[in-house]
Amino acid sequence: MTVISFLPASVIYAIVSPPIGESIPATRPPSRYNSPAMATQLATAQPKRKPRAKRQDTPQPCPEPIAASLEQLQQLKLPSGDGDKMESDWHVVSITLLDELVRNHLGEPTHYFCGGNMFIYYSVEQAKEIEQYVEAEPPKRKPRFKGSDFFLVRDVDGTKPRESWVVWNEDGRYPDLVVEFVSPSTRGKDVDANAQFYAQVFRVPEYFWFDRRSGELVGYRLVGRDYVRIEPDAHGWLWSAVLGAYLGVWRGSYRGRVWSWLRLWDSEGQLVLTREEREARERARAEQERVAREQAEAQAQQERERAERERERAEQERVAREQAEAQAQQERERAAQLQAELERLREMLRQQGIESD
Repeated sequence: MTVISFLPASVIYAIVSPPIGESIPATRPPSRYNSPAMATQLATAQPKRKPRAKRQDTPQPCPEPIAASLEQLQQLKLPSGDGDKMESDWHVVSITLLDELVRNHLGEPTHYFCGGNMFIYYSVEQAKEIEQYVEAEPPKRKPRFKGSDFFLVRDVDGTKPRESWVVWNEDGRYPDLVVEFVSPSTRGKDVDANAQFYAQVFRVPEYFWFDRRSGELVGYRLVGRDYVRIEPDAHGWLWSAVLGAYLGVWRGSYRGRVWSWLRLWDSEGQLVLTREEREARERARAEQERVAREQAEAQAQQERERAERERERAEQERVAREQAEAQAQQERERAAQLQAELERLREMLRQQGIESD
């Protein structure tokens, strides 16, 4: 039995892996709002306290809240971007690919929302950190959490325009699934800190991270307040109950780049295709159908030609038979004429008293 421990902020959360093949439903706790995460720290509503300790890099649940009113939350400035570049081109394209695959698998986003490289606002303190970072000249220290590489929220209207995901504007909804694409500079955060953060603060039912360099794909499912590692199947794929699909590593070409990619397979084990792959498959299917039609037409033409040859041969045989019959009839008539002439001559000889042999 494998034990996985996260050790940020002097708190240890042990996660014990289940037996291989054990299925655990991906369900969110009944509470719609995560009170610790929604906490605000308003100076006017709090007694004096000791100076703030040095901030840690690991995202932490906010202290026990003195709840902020929705009106105060709505007054916050919520930047939708900070101009920071992503870690690499692979990150950008990987997010684009996963977003495309999820939409192709789930269909029109009338019942879900998925976002990539998008800010997720969940508390006053965090929103202010982002605001200060974006507006500061020169930029200050980065906020502890801005958003996930990719996330999905179920049972919401995904057609609604959003520049960021604001929890208090979304009926307290947090992501149901999060995927992080690991880079050397983010590996420690994605592997350890984010796993605790998504379990303890966001309570995300499923969390996956993928490291292209090592080929590692790891997934967790929330059980209570802790993550249990999802065991791979015989293909090395991880089942996502949120998506109703497997996640796995696939090496091939996407948008002209031959890399290792995070891909989806449906419950039947069929690869979820990109738009380009669908179009290529449709073109191949259309080409196969065209070739099949041409082959069928060629075969039909050959059958017609064979039938025509058979008809011509039969006609030739009929004509030959008729000619042979006519010739035979002529021969019979000529023989009859000769026999009659012979009989006539014999009769003449008998009349003259001449015997003929």
